[in-house]
Amino acid sequence: MNETTLPPVEQDLPRAEPVSLFQAFLFWLKLGFISFGGPAGQISIMHQELVERRRWISERRFLHALNYCMLLPGPEAQQLATYIGWLMHRTWGGVIAGVLFVLPSLFILIALSWVYIAFGDVPVVAGLFYGIKPAVTAIVVQAAHRIGSRALKNNWLWAIAAASFVAIFALNLPFPLIVLVAAVIGYFGGRFVPEKFSIGGGHGAAKQSYGPALIDDETPTPEHARFRWPRLLLLAAIGATLWALPMGLLTALFGWEGTLTQMGWFFTKAALLTFGGAYAVLPYVYQGAVGHYGWLTPTQMIDGLALGETTPGPLIMVVAFVGFVGGYVQQVFGVDQAFLAGVVAASLVTWFTFLPSFLFILAGGPLVESTHNELKFTAPLTAITAAVVGVILNLALFFGYHVLWPQGFEGAFDWPSALIALAAAVALFHFKRGVIQVLMACALAGLVVHLLQN
Repeated sequence: MNETTLPPVEQDLPRAEPVSLFQAFLFWLKLGFISFGGPAGQISIMHQELVERRRWISERRFLHALNYCMLLPGPEAQQLATYIGWLMHRTWGGVIAGVLFVLPSLFILIALSWVYIAFGDVPVVAGLFYGIKPAVTAIVVQAAHRIGSRALKNNWLWAIAAASFVAIFALNLPFPLIVLVAAVIGYFGGRFVPEKFSIGGGHGAAKQSYGPALIDDETPTPEHARFRWPRLLLLAAIGATLWALPMGLLTALFGWEGTLTQMGWFFTKAALLTFGGAYAVLPYVYQGAVGHYGWLTPTQMIDGLALGETTPGPLIMVVAFVGFVGGYVQQVFGVDQAFLAGVVAASLVTWFTFLPSFLFILAGGPLVESTHNELKFTAPLTAITAAVVGVILNLALFFGYHVLWPQGFEGAFDWPSALIALAAAVALFHFKRGVIQVLMACALAGLVVHLLQN
């Protein structure tokens, strides 16, 4: 069989049926409620659903879009959903996909934040979270394996992934620097050893296929995805207006030093610094929200991170918790309107955090689509994907450390959490169970353990 021939099963599969905007809407809504596991888990879920099962987009086009999203500040999984939605159904498709990726998480976090502030430590909720945390750890490990198995197809890419892991884990180098170095290596690698830096790394993975996709490797770029300067300038003007109007209104109502105004400004800056996902920007958010502004306490910040880890949507949605607690505690609208203040603050910080993500995709997408078959552009992106595998492995270890040694290495090893994580890993890797099934089972197990311990 030559390199370009697909297995008979793949050849026999019919091309995927066209997808209406309403069908896409239903899928993106579902994804918003099941997108657990941080960016790695979310990207894994999208690959399973969109590439393997539904065949809306091919492996090569999916990886090309993912590589671009990895370059951007902001939540890469949410941006990937926006990108694919835009590619399939123009601007509204992208907006719908991106908004629905975030909206369920916002509502859930507002509700949980209110319970947290108003009622304190609820044993049932604490027990459910106790079981979900090790499950999420297993989901991230599985996702690192899935992405790594697709991206690391030769020793060069393995070496980049290993170096990336050492750089972030041992040397604590900033993620933007890791991305930059990987891109430079990919650029020169694409010039001198191009077969090693084609998408898939030269081992035929670029020919990976699950059957003919709706947007296949050779599908022409749709009309709306072609780059045009007038469209770019229009989007820039719309984006500036969507930022300036609420910021101007907040300044007029509360002054520049007002809590809500400062939240808008602070999270605008945070949105442009989130290279590498939520964990890359958390120190900045912690420093500003806790240290500088005093919107919440260090303990509250840690609890908020736990909520963000165990709810669907991007992990950076922890900003909604920060906003809610800050607005609630600061009593922006007076003592009697604390809940309303929390809701408004959570919604505002979400708006300012995610607005740039939509603009990056809608404005930059046409440029990216014009490069999906050009090695000089794809080689750096392939190297970046390899580097990100190392970063995801670091994230998995971070999760594991905090789950298994909740009081640090000097504290006791949490055996029940370890057993739940092991059971979740077996269910995911061996029995191929779905994310939701695993999360629900682990949550119930955690509840039982927590109630028995207390």
